[in-house]
Amino acid sequence: MSDQAMSKEVLDQLFCTARTAHGFLPGSLPEGTVDRLFELAQWGPTAFNALPARFVFIQSREARERLLPSLSPGNLAQTLAAPLTIIVAYDLKFYEHLPRLYPAYDARKLYVGNPQLAEQVAFRNSTLQGAYLMMAARALGLDVGPMSGFNADKLNHEFFPDGRWKANFLVNVGVADPASFYPRGPRLTFEEGAELL
Repeated sequence: MSDQAMSKEVLDQLFCTARTAHGFLPGSLPEGTVDRLFELAQWGPTAFNALPARFVFIQSREARERLLPSLSPGNLAQTLAAPLTIIVAYDLKFYEHLPRLYPAYDARKLYVGNPQLAEQVAFRNSTLQGAYLMMAARALGLDVGPMSGFNADKLNHEFFPDGRWKANFLVNVGVADPASFYPRGPRLTFEEGAELL
């Protein structure tokens, strides 16, 4: 291991003992949390530094009311309890920023006129960025509850009617109510989930 490896306590907070939150304690997030989450998530690697993820941070009651009709019934209560819900979306025309974000190579030409490749790359890399965002939240001492239980067509119609952005997944963020944790599920063994060649 590198001498710069993080402590067991940090690894536990980020991975080993961290849990998916299905309920949240009342209260708001500290001032500046949204800005900090966005800033930290921007530093994770993406293809050509493309940064295709677009984050919609939902805190207001009005915005939450717009979101609720697209959620599956099992996600309503936890979303209502969370002080913050994030739509992790992706920009189908992310490549327009590539000349500034990746000046070393004209990567924009790979995606102009190739919407299928652009969407594939946007989806994959926005998923990475959503994971970075969740780890940033955990690093800040918060809990997260990612959700794919929603009607993407309804959500996209409500929040992204021009069709340029598309929803990938949702994340509730806050301080978890410990009573909301499900029993911890098992994990795969190395032999079941990996191969060393």
